[in-house]
Amino acid sequence: MATVETITVGEEEGGLRLDRWFKIHYPGLSFVQLQKLTRTGQVRLDGKRCDTSSRIEPGNLVRVPPLATDAKHVVERAPVEKPLEGDAAYLKSLALFEDDDVMVINKPAGLSVQGGSGVHRHVDAMLQALVDKRGNVPRLVHRLDKDTAGCLVIAKRRAIAAELAGLFRSRSAKKTYWALVAGVPHPKQGKISTWLARDEEMDGEKMRIARHGEEGASHALTHYSVVDTAGQTLAWLSLKPVTGRTHQLRAHTAHIGHPIVGDPKYFDKRDWELPGGMQNKLHLLARRIVLPHPKGKGVIDVTAPLPPHMLQSWNLLGFDASSYDPDLDDGDD
Repeated sequence: MATVETITVGEEEGGLRLDRWFKIHYPGLSFVQLQKLTRTGQVRLDGKRCDTSSRIEPGNLVRVPPLATDAKHVVERAPVEKPLEGDAAYLKSLALFEDDDVMVINKPAGLSVQGGSGVHRHVDAMLQALVDKRGNVPRLVHRLDKDTAGCLVIAKRRAIAAELAGLFRSRSAKKTYWALVAGVPHPKQGKISTWLARDEEMDGEKMRIARHGEEGASHALTHYSVVDTAGQTLAWLSLKPVTGRTHQLRAHTAHIGHPIVGDPKYFDKRDWELPGGMQNKLHLLARRIVLPHPKGKGVIDVTAPLPPHMLQSWNLLGFDASSYDPDLDDGDD
């Protein structure tokens, strides 16, 4: 029979949202079900009421009630994934930057950053293969969607993770993404400012535009610039997220009527056909990240190359990736 569990948050889980923690440990539990459990006080943090957006820290105690979704099915806790032989070498092969404190990898499109329902191979588990002689396991500082390629920052130990997390919170980390979108935005430079909330009709797996002040909504701000175009059919965008909301760039580009090519969740253009020779994969790259070194060792400035499917599209459209590298100092206010 299912019973109440009290689970201690692990060292590597600090900073996660509560809903993300449940997605990792109880992938069979839907977002709507979790909302009900938090709303009724059945899920608690350190004995106190919480909500799905609460941030957890190492050592927090999570009260997990019996999770029977119906009489025949109990939502079991996901097994802890272990690194495989070769994971250390694989991660090292992805490194764009590495020193004693920080590692930035070029995450391939299709590789999950963290575990979840049906996810058995992900960066978070693979990092255990890089444990050092003192037992320090590298940890994630931020996240990228599974199908987004590019720069992913990793801290070599807990203290560095805390420093880097502070840089991200204070918006000292400057990020530039590249995307291929349907149509050409007008004006060709601008900002997208909305409120975003999880779409409960989609079981929380998709974000929607929300009203200011709506429960669960967060403000999201993105600066965009059109770099090049293929007629009026496609545009190469440089995107600079000022905030870091879930699916922010994907939801924002769709909101202005120019969804990202290959996006299975947000591409809603009718009577639109993928040009021949292009792969129907998400055309979104975390192109560049610039941030102060957490130990005062200057500035970390890393650029990721186009992933194979985007490089194929760039070549097909005659876009030159080497011809444009935007100044990160503009458009961040």
